[in-house]
Amino acid sequence: MKRTLYLKFLLAYLLFAVFGFIVVATFVYSMTYERIRRDKTDSMYQVATQIANTYAADLYNSETSLETVHTQMVTLSKYMDNEPIWIINPSGRLVLDSSRNLGPGDEIVINGFDPSVLGGSYYTTGNFWDSFDSDVVSVFAPITANYKVQAYVVIHEPVSDIQEQANEFLNISYLMLIVLFLLSLIILIFFTELVYIPLRKITKATEQYAAGNMSYEFSVESEDEMGYLAASLSYMAGEIARQEDDQKKFIANVSHDFRSPLTSIRGYLVAMQDGTIPQEMHERYLGIVINETDRLTKLTNELLTLNNLNTKGMLLDKSDFDINHVIRKVAESFEGTCRNKKIAIELVLTDDKMLVNADVDKIQQVLYNLVDNAIKFSHHDSSIKIETTEKHSKVFVSVKDSGIGIPKEDQKLIFDRFYKSDLSRGKDKKGTGLGLSIVKEIIKAHEENINVISTAGVGTEFIFSLPKSAVMDADDEE
Repeated sequence: MKRTLYLKFLLAYLLFAVFGFIVVATFVYSMTYERIRRDKTDSMYQVATQIANTYAADLYNSETSLETVHTQMVTLSKYMDNEPIWIINPSGRLVLDSSRNLGPGDEIVINGFDPSVLGGSYYTTGNFWDSFDSDVVSVFAPITANYKVQAYVVIHEPVSDIQEQANEFLNISYLMLIVLFLLSLIILIFFTELVYIPLRKITKATEQYAAGNMSYEFSVESEDEMGYLAASLSYMAGEIARQEDDQKKFIANVSHDFRSPLTSIRGYLVAMQDGTIPQEMHERYLGIVINETDRLTKLTNELLTLNNLNTKGMLLDKSDFDINHVIRKVAESFEGTCRNKKIAIELVLTDDKMLVNADVDKIQQVLYNLVDNAIKFSHHDSSIKIETTEKHSKVFVSVKDSGIGIPKEDQKLIFDRFYKSDLSRGKDKKGTGLGLSIVKEIIKAHEENINVISTAGVGTEFIFSLPKSAVMDADDEE
């Protein structure tokens, strides 16, 4: 069976409980018993010493009678919970017992009585030389008179009484331990609610995502690291799902855009081969085949360009160059196309020379794609306006046409790969749908922005920004 984190945590909690009770039952009881016995013997020794120095000393100094001392011992015994107080002479004969009256003829001798067994201590534990049926703690205090030990004051305390007191403290310790475990159960509950359950949700989600189910949804209502982890995982799954959708669309679009010209090329070539197309028309249809191969070449080149632009860590060869000069060169390259469609390109450039800091080749490609797009979707006998403006250390380049325009619902999608609006599909048969994607990636690589303003049937304007050259800023300050 798979061991879960929760099972391990619960097992650790139970082991903590078991070892807690073992520690309390052994070490706590032992330490409590020793402490009670030590306190008890100290207290008993103080009383025994006080008796030996007062009442018992008076007895052996013949200053009081045995009956008087016995009466006083009985009173002290009651004060000490009826603990028996004895006076024993060195030979082991019992002289006085607070628990009973000894007559003149009563002689009780404790066989083997030997106070020397105490060594450096003042108490002993046992049955006091077979005087009791159970173990007692006996405290000794010597009675001295005339510079000689005349007898001993001995006070007894049953070991069972000390054990009973130790057990009472042990029961209190058990109770406190149970309370502690119940309180620690709150930690287990919090762990379950705040850590384990969210972690199980996250684990379940990762299993679903690993199995390919990127649409699996889950939520963790928490504002701590666990909630952040869940949100990050959910976002990651969404991004992966979006990328998978984009990849599927990308493959579908590539397949479609490659299949169409290949089908045309094959159809025309087969028709020429089997004689469907007569020999005198071969030149015309070979021209169509060449146009289709050009379309495939353009599509392949743009795919390679887009792939290189998307590569992480793409390096830009930035330098200071005159954006106005680049615009003029791009406009000149479309002179023939514009003449055929009777389209005029109007240049409205700020200053004769406007230096920017960017990759000149890639910005030239941006301008080429934008102008090419503008020409494709412009009407005959119309104009295209290319304008530069300067503001806040930025140079803004605008390419504006008066063509078919872009519907509002399509404007957010025009920078997607292979995207073509319905209007553009009807207008431009040779477009790949990658030109604006390349433009977007190049401007993004420069950490700049590009925006579109368009009205269907009126025209479209693309505006992108470039950083102004530091040399220009220095000249302006002068």
